[in-house]
Amino acid sequence: QMTLGESGGGLVQAGGSMRLSCTASGRPIVNYAFAWFRRAPGKEREFVAGISRNGGITDYADSVKGRFTISRDNDVNMVNLQMSALKPDDTAVYYCGADYLSPIVRRPVESYTYFGQGTQVTVST
Repeated sequence: QMTLGESGGGLVQAGGSMRLSCTASGRPIVNYAFAWFRRAPGKEREFVAGISRNGGITDYADSVKGRFTISRDNDVNMVNLQMSALKPDDTAVYYCGADYLSPIVRRPVESYTYFGQGTQVTVST
């Protein structure tokens, strides 16, 4: 069993930056691809960014490409999402997800076994 915990959310002005962290416990993350998802009010959970097990492959939704960067540190069981040039449309609850033994980064939320409770990101105008 793996437990994921997101942190780093809060309120930021449009154009600002924020760094989210996902800390895993229970199992080493080296066997898992990871992704960040988000759910805005009234919308479905959507893929934001993903990273392969060794960090060599990353994938980004078009809406965040060039603004967000996903990274991981397997030694400390942590996955991060650096967000910059934030927009009000980025307002959502952000979740990290873990995909066991996947050789690639997958986008469907159903591919991920574990999720954290989420952290709220609010971008004001």
